Amino acid sequence: MQPQPPTPTVDDYLDLSFKAIVEQSITGIYVIQDEIFVYSNETWAQFFGRSRSEIVGMSLRDLVPPSSIDYTLKMYHQRIAGEIDSVRYITPAIHKQGRIVLLEVHGSRMAYRGRPAVMGVGIDVTEQTLREEELRQARNDLQQLAAYINQERERQRALFARELHDVLGGLLASIKMNAQRVQRRVNDPALTEIAADLMHMTRQAIQSVREMSEELRPSGLDHLGLASAMQRELRQFAARHALQCQWDTSGTLEGLEIDRATSVFRIFQEALINIAKHAHAGKVWVSLRQEEPNKLSLEIRDDGVGLAPGPHRSDARGLLGMKERARELGGTLDLECAPGAGMSLHLSIPVTP
Repeated sequence: MQPQPPTPTVDDYLDLSFKAIVEQSITGIYVIQDEIFVYSNETWAQFFGRSRSEIVGMSLRDLVPPSSIDYTLKMYHQRIAGEIDSVRYITPAIHKQGRIVLLEVHGSRMAYRGRPAVMGVGIDVTEQTLREEELRQARNDLQQLAAYINQERERQRALFARELHDVLGGLLASIKMNAQRVQRRVNDPALTEIAADLMHMTRQAIQSVREMSEELRPSGLDHLGLASAMQRELRQFAARHALQCQWDTSGTLEGLEIDRATSVFRIFQEALINIAKHAHAGKVWVSLRQEEPNKLSLEIRDDGVGLAPGPHRSDARGLLGMKERARELGGTLDLECAPGAGMSLHLSIPVTP
């Protein structure tokens, strides 16, 4: 009578179940001992374009490129020595076809057959990493494009302002002088009235040209500096919107290049526009300070309605533009706001890049 095989125990079924889970896992699983792979599931081997039988017995030095092997071995030995329990990082690895793949691994120290080893899991993140790098590059390209557009826009504004002031302003001034000559020489009441009306329209046109030129490129930025240009803009804003505006400045404000001063001024302008459109404020406080030799701070506060919690308006391109200008300047722009408590904008930038 042949002996009957032993009846499988619950532990046997559990071992088989766990083995099936490990072998069928979509996550790579491995065990390294003495810098050698002593176990690999099929998924882990496929990351290298190999079979399990090929991977088992191969060294870390066989599968990690020379540029990364020192770090990989350091991580391995720190875990073996018990200096760290586990570590998670991305490492390059050598595919059988010679190309480099990127693996995110998470390994921990364990005992394998009575001796220290590292057991870990890993996933192939090559495609994900490449997509992330492409996304970072695209974001960097967009930021450079935005910076170029801002610079080109300011250059065009300065050119148009100069043309308006010098060319059109000069023509209108000539028309005004000729109208004055006509007005002095005619005796006909009807012609005198026409000349007076022409003088009046010419004065209005000259004033409009000055305002448009100032809007395109505030002359105070080039001749008086940032603080004076901002203070003048704030006075005009207060008169235009019937608001109480308080101005405060300190420091010498020295060393700020005209391009950087222009960007700060544009952020200031956009902030005032947002207050006029959305804040329903009664009072505005503006502070411009150079607190350190290479740090410029601008704070703008209002007592308006603030913003509701959560995402800002989907059309808040002005806010995005201010943040982008702050980034171009190597600084930060922060908003503090709450419903009914007004808003505070704080810009901090280095004076020199």
